[in-house]
Amino acid sequence: MKIHKKLMQARIELQKKELNKSGHNKFANYKYFELSDFLNEIQQIFNNLNLCSVISFSKEYATLTIFDCDSDESIVFTSPMADANLKGTHPIQNLGAVETYSRRYLYVTALEIVEHDALDATTGQDAPRSAKPITKDVFDGMTSDEQDAIRSIGVQVISLLALDDVEGAVQYIEQAELDADSKTALWSLLDSKQRAAIKKYTTR
Repeated sequence: MKIHKKLMQARIELQKKELNKSGHNKFANYKYFELSDFLNEIQQIFNNLNLCSVISFSKEYATLTIFDCDSDESIVFTSPMADANLKGTHPIQNLGAVETYSRRYLYVTALEIVEHDALDATTGQDAPRSAKPITKDVFDGMTSDEQDAIRSIGVQVISLLALDDVEGAVQYIEQAELDADSKTALWSLLDSKQRAAIKKYTTR
């Protein structure tokens, strides 16, 4: 079985599991999956399929490489690194938070559970009525790879806002160096409270 087929099988197997969301985003008022909510299930599924996941970090990127133990094949997922900037913590604690967040987002992306995670708050009944349809049209018009990249950035931004770290969220967006269309697409993934917080910070 090819590695892409194995990964798809792993995604299907994970979808069959009854996972509980233990995380709570107080800023946007929704629940989400913590890393511990699904990592054990993923590791068991990978072991059954002879897959092995390895995560590494550089200054710019966090990388998840999934290896097929039956062949030399591998699949690589990456996510931009960012500073957590948590208040009242030491640099090493911030580093630990960044690496934990990055691990979670990488597995969320690789196992296709993004739509059931942090973006729940942007796709449900709390979606702002005032949002212009054009913002969603821009996102829908992107390629799947471009959408995945924007989702990854969106998850990082939403998580920073959940920590009341608006400055960190703004800095992360700036560091991503998005073009106009990408910024518009990212904006469509944020709810009214999140957009208002960013606007307030950037116009103060």
